[in-house]
Amino acid sequence: MRRNLIDANSLELEEQVVTIRRVTKVVKGGRNFRFAALVVVGDKNGHVGAGVGKATEIPDAIRKGIQDAKKNLIKVPLDENSSIPHDFLGKFGSAQVLLKRASEGTGVIAGGPARAVLELAGVKNIRTKSLGSNNKNNVVAATVKGLASLVTPEQVAAKRGKSVSEILD
Repeated sequence: MRRNLIDANSLELEEQVVTIRRVTKVVKGGRNFRFAALVVVGDKNGHVGAGVGKATEIPDAIRKGIQDAKKNLIKVPLDENSSIPHDFLGKFGSAQVLLKRASEGTGVIAGGPARAVLELAGVKNIRTKSLGSNNKNNVVAATVKGLASLVTPEQVAAKRGKSVSEILD
């Protein structure tokens, strides 16, 4: 996955907790309970990141998840109607998320974990389908990986040494 180094401090980021799980470790003296929080952060203007935080208390787990998500920010290319430039299948583990561009007025058609990522990325018109595993961590990671892999027509034209009109025809 390409890492775009984005300064999280310069952005007005919103955060959304996707899930909080209680995890248990059985030890000699009994059980140790901890919490794992899956958090997505974004500025609703093309920047999004996801992270997991683990701690003995829920607020600490969320805080750690937000810090982790800020470290993993990516830039999402959006087209003129706040959709993605082309269809793509994001994969992570056994989870797959099909991202399909949509016309103006479609809205965000996506399931829970993928919806959180897309809304905080600023995508307003998209259709998605979650394929394979429905593990929330992997669905979020597959969505982020798919968004990170998108390329604009300008990037493709520059790579091929052609004009944008030649690429789009």
